[in-house]
This record gives sequence, C-alpha cells and structure tokens, in this order.
Amino acid sequence: MTETATFGAGCFWGVEWVFRKVPGVLDAVSGYSGGATDDPTYREVCNHTTGHAEVVQVTFDPSVVTYDQLLQVFWAMHDPTQVNRQGPDVGDQYRSVILAHTPEQLLAATESRAKAQVSFPRPIATEIQTLTAFYPAEDYHQRYYEGNGHTPYCHVFPADVVAKLGLGAPA
Repeated sequence: MTETATFGAGCFWGVEWVFRKVPGVLDAVSGYSGGATDDPTYREVCNHTTGHAEVVQVTFDPSVVTYDQLLQVFWAMHDPTQVNRQGPDVGDQYRSVILAHTPEQLLAATESRAKAQVSFPRPIATEIQTLTAFYPAEDYHQRYYEGNGHTPYCHVFPADVVAKLGLGAPA
C-alpha cells in the first residue's frame, strides 16, 4: 500500500531531487497545484496568471517512511520563512506550500509547522491547504537534475535529518 503527499518548496527540480533520495519514496513527480487554471503550462505558471505553485507529488511506502517524517525532510530542505521565493528563484510559483490529501495530513502538516517554528528566527510563511488538483509538469521538468547533469542549487539533501529519522542511506 502506498500513500501520496504534495509539497512546494521553491523550484520543483530541487524538491523532486531531495525527495527521490529519501528511503521509502517510490516516486516524485514535478507539477503544478494550488491555483485556478486547469492543466497549466510552465510558461503560464511563470507568468503569474494561474495561481499555481511548482510542487512535487510524492508517492511513498508508509511502512518505510511516514508522512510525519516527510514533513521533517520538507522543513529541512528549504527556508520556509521566505515569501514567494527560494534562493535565487523569486515569484509566487516558488512559494512554500503543503497540499494535504486527507484531513489527517492537513492536521499533521499544521502541527508540524508549529513544531518547526522553533527552529526558525522568522515566522514560517508556508501555506497549508487541501489539495484540489495536481497537474504534472512537462516531461522535460521530470528528473531534471538526473537528465541534465546539473547539481541542485537551491535545495540541500538533509542527510542529518534523514539519519536522525532512522531512514538509512539515500536511494
């Protein structure tokens, strides 16, 4: 049995790269969510007319990694206190957002935000919403770093967090 979670933490290339390294994550798909336009394109999202954020939909095995553990990785991979940006990427499509698939995820995300706040000197700006729709990004965005030989520049793999969670070595 698998579960699904959706996170936005800046450019989806880096978010996808991080989650793909977490043991128990079976798939991570870059896409768009949180806006009003059906099936938007990258160009539309970048024009700030859709309301969508760049997000990653994560399919995971909850017997290996729990949703709560994925939330801890999420908080560690980016700066959730920045509004509409991560590193050099600026715009509403780069906002920090958790899109819950269930009422249980919504509650867990809200509780985790309160726990995470003690680790940040500024208020966390992360939005927490119920997922209404997810639209996969164009093929050239999927596994971007793997296919293009680039090194992630906005996100770091939080190895210390993963080790502390007892998840073992990255895949």
